[in-house]
Amino acid sequence: MPEKMLKFVDIDQQNPSKRDKIERKADFNEIYDEFINERAKEQSSRCSQCGVPFCQIHCPLSNNIPDWLKLTAEGRLQEAYQLSESTNNMPEVCGRICPQDRLCEGNCVIEKSGHGTVTIGSIEKYITETAWENGWVKPIDVTNEIDKSIGIIGAGPAGLACAEQLRKEGYQVTIYDRYDRPGGLLIYGIPNFKLEKFVVERRTKLLKDGGVNFVLNFEVGKDSNLKELKNKHDAILIATGVYKAREVELPGSSLDNIFPAMEFLTASNKKGLGDRVEMFDNGTLNSEGKNIVIIGGGDTAMDCVRTSVRQKAKSVKCLYRRDKENMPGSAREVANAEEEGVEFIWLSNPKEFKGSKKIESLIVNKMKLGEPDDSGRRKPIIKENSEFKIEADIVIKALGFDPEELPKLFGEEKLQVTKWGTIKTDFDTMETNIAGIFAAGDIIRGASLVVWAIKDGRDAAESIQKYLELKEKQNQKVA
Repeated sequence: MPEKMLKFVDIDQQNPSKRDKIERKADFNEIYDEFINERAKEQSSRCSQCGVPFCQIHCPLSNNIPDWLKLTAEGRLQEAYQLSESTNNMPEVCGRICPQDRLCEGNCVIEKSGHGTVTIGSIEKYITETAWENGWVKPIDVTNEIDKSIGIIGAGPAGLACAEQLRKEGYQVTIYDRYDRPGGLLIYGIPNFKLEKFVVERRTKLLKDGGVNFVLNFEVGKDSNLKELKNKHDAILIATGVYKAREVELPGSSLDNIFPAMEFLTASNKKGLGDRVEMFDNGTLNSEGKNIVIIGGGDTAMDCVRTSVRQKAKSVKCLYRRDKENMPGSAREVANAEEEGVEFIWLSNPKEFKGSKKIESLIVNKMKLGEPDDSGRRKPIIKENSEFKIEADIVIKALGFDPEELPKLFGEEKLQVTKWGTIKTDFDTMETNIAGIFAAGDIIRGASLVVWAIKDGRDAAESIQKYLELKEKQNQKVA
């Protein structure tokens, strides 16, 4: 074992410094500083190089984490980057927004031994930013152009990852997206304090420079239907994500100033990008000076509460029907929100929205946890006679996302979906019931993580390539 490793017994865990809570609440900049070179090498050297790398096993992309930690500790950063990007199309994104506490870092062997996890995400970010600074990140250089085209519907992480993999092989790739910028949730869903937009923009520019075509402001079903796109391309990937907000049907749900999370976050992100956003400019979707209540307990809810703080809300409260230990969002994000002044009201669930025209208050039930339900989580139960009132000027529903009705939306009723509305695909090939049409990301698995979308996009690219190669062989036999 190289002497540079196994330093966890001598060196304590240390994360990059975090900006002061008062300072960071005043803007939308990322809250974590970057490692300096020596500190990144030092923290990488804490890796135990264990025989069974649970960090890698619990990474959806199976990133070779122990090896690029070793290379970083040895100062071989270009090699570390090359190894990192060989399995991940967006390591700088994953380093910033992956819930490492639930994945790689949460399963680190030395974390289990009480020494504190290796700070894998921060090191991944450092490696990739160093690569960008030194010009090691290059556009795709295609040496063998292939006269086969693939149309990808959706410019989110699944679509972008698939596009890059196919373009590397020489295929002609066109990405269609209904928004005016590529990136999907990376651009319009995730706030700047977690992921600054230049990170996404330089990655999509890299794809453009490598020959990937983007057709923006394009809606399938309106500007063209799925059948027409299939006739235009040799294969299609559907990677739209899931955007339909889950509703809470309660008395008063139709009152004004009750918004789905994505509407609120998109308005904020567009404003941050310099766009004119009427509903923000007129104050409707601006939290400044208002009592904000967010319903939900996932990462999207954390994005909403922390955005509201930065918009200078009068108060920010988060209602979640279970307790802190059973919250689905990242523990790290919850801690950041608490530091920034968000009030979490655990074991609470709205009963009624009150107001004349606009929301004015919520009637809330206190909850308790009962026996585990079918999912294995303890079921929240209403406490009798436990109602209380919360004042609210804006309510944001962050209850998760469901798929849109794509067969109807895309003008292709033959496209099969599951009982949950996600697109039904072959488990091994990711092909739908329509030959040559594939699907990947949240639209097949439901709302999930960016890292899983990247994994799906890479797998879909491999399946599309096999499909096209097999089709070409069959055509040659016929000829």
